[in-house]
Amino acid sequence: MPRTAIAASALIALGSLALPAQADAQRIRLERTVVFSQVATAPGTETSGNETRLGPEGDADMKELIRGSISSARVSSAHVPRPADLGVAGPMGSSGFSGISHRDQRLADGGNQFSIEPPDQALAVGNGFVLDGVNLALRVRHADGSAALPVVSLNRFFVGDSAIVRSIPRFGRFVSDPKAYYDAVHQRWFATALTIATNPNTGALLPESDIRIAVSQTADPTGAWRIYTIDTTNGSGSTPRHPGCPCFGDQPLLGADAHGLYISTNEFPIFNSGFNGAQIYAVSLLDLINGIDPPRLKAFDGLPLAEGPAYTVQPAIAPPGVAYGGTAWFMSALDFTGTVDDRIAVWALTNTGWLSTGTGPQPALTSRVIQSQSYGQPPDAQQRPGPLPLADLIAAGAFGKPASEHLPLIAGNDDRMQQVMFDGTYLWSGLNTVVKPANGPTRVGLAYFIVRPALGTSRLSASIAGQGYVSVNRNSVLFPAVAVNSEGLGAIGFTLMGEGFYPSAAYVRLSLSTPPDTVRIAAAGAGPEDGFTGYPSLGGSRAARWGDYSAAAVDEAGTLWFATEFIPSVTNRTVLANWGTFIGRITP
Repeated sequence: MPRTAIAASALIALGSLALPAQADAQRIRLERTVVFSQVATAPGTETSGNETRLGPEGDADMKELIRGSISSARVSSAHVPRPADLGVAGPMGSSGFSGISHRDQRLADGGNQFSIEPPDQALAVGNGFVLDGVNLALRVRHADGSAALPVVSLNRFFVGDSAIVRSIPRFGRFVSDPKAYYDAVHQRWFATALTIATNPNTGALLPESDIRIAVSQTADPTGAWRIYTIDTTNGSGSTPRHPGCPCFGDQPLLGADAHGLYISTNEFPIFNSGFNGAQIYAVSLLDLINGIDPPRLKAFDGLPLAEGPAYTVQPAIAPPGVAYGGTAWFMSALDFTGTVDDRIAVWALTNTGWLSTGTGPQPALTSRVIQSQSYGQPPDAQQRPGPLPLADLIAAGAFGKPASEHLPLIAGNDDRMQQVMFDGTYLWSGLNTVVKPANGPTRVGLAYFIVRPALGTSRLSASIAGQGYVSVNRNSVLFPAVAVNSEGLGAIGFTLMGEGFYPSAAYVRLSLSTPPDTVRIAAAGAGPEDGFTGYPSLGGSRAARWGDYSAAAVDEAGTLWFATEFIPSVTNRTVLANWGTFIGRITP
């Protein structure tokens, strides 16, 4: 049965890293400057050799740590949510355009890129521009979808090298997990990614990692940016020595208030097994904007939460028009055993004004666990059958010994908390969950939460103001990203797939008083996922990787934006993968 929260009413005070604030600042530095338009190059051609690149073992360990021991095809239907299924229809009051595809990112930087799955979506919108990011590429577009610049590789932008120089070959730094944010008040763009050093001759990982923070110098994202680094090795030099380190900060999550930029990671050893829980880095927003070196930094780790270590602590962002500062909010899930849970956590980082002034009490982090609707580890998603050109090539022996491959499943990953937005009163977020629809076996659904936090003189409190599910009979919905504007009007973007639909970009509308009633397809998929991670003969598994996260944003007019993965035209692919992304725009 869903586990009742023993610590549901506890207030947990959390400490910072053992380093004082002055020593924290030694971990961050201004690394370089870059002009976006100068690193945008014409696409190359698809050549063979060194096609794919794997992350550190700890990244795979995280999937197992949170996924538990569920089957690749099914989980038990006992004690899981049984929500009412929603109907599916075409778009209503929305528009959009295709974002970066696998082909776009693979051919960026003159083709000196790897084939990568999943894309992992970044999105920021403002000042008439859209910044679209995936693994391993970024692109600036105008708000109408037209390209402002060609696609830029993450390596060229954040590091100044190439993922691989194929003519040598020479390997660049490992870069992954982009995020983006536009600050409408200060009119500045921010982008983040994790990086790990590599041996340039072999591509093997080396014992040094960091988070890259890119900050635009103007409101124009095509211009100059400053690149900062936060050392996340946590086992050498000025960084704390954590168990199993040297380490890296997996999937850096991005949030902000008026005073700080907040980055949360899950820490894993680079070469060993293990998990050191969540790390949170609070960086002065004004110092970053003004080019201060080093900017003020306050770091937190050792974050206990109920009966396990905190993981994937999502920082909130606020839409334009919402005053947000002094206390920064975060949310996280608590399914430590990979089963079903009915608790979520709300976090408050108080005294964030110190990040702007350096005076007064330093930031302090507290959390509170509250009761919620149940949610649990999702199964993998089934696909609608269709053409599989890559599987056909494998069967024909194009990659060596012929092998028979079948329509892959799609990895449902886990039920960690996804992107959080704060509308001035409520926190909005969602996550993947197992659901039991009216017919057939369990599927992947979405659970969303609308939470009202409050901070009194002595304690943090929070309560559920609204919650619910998104579920489609005989189909799955994956990786929600919630956008909500200052009027409290919201939407959730995600991927829809299953018996009736190829992987498609979709959304639902919602507000505090109006739950979702219909799933709207913004961009219909053109075929099944047919990438290398879904085929064991190419080193994958029976469950192809799908985006670890989607993204959402709100522009100055209150328009809701989302970006998620889907399968575009069957001709817009490379040999090894066919994913694409779609950027949707919803008028409230």
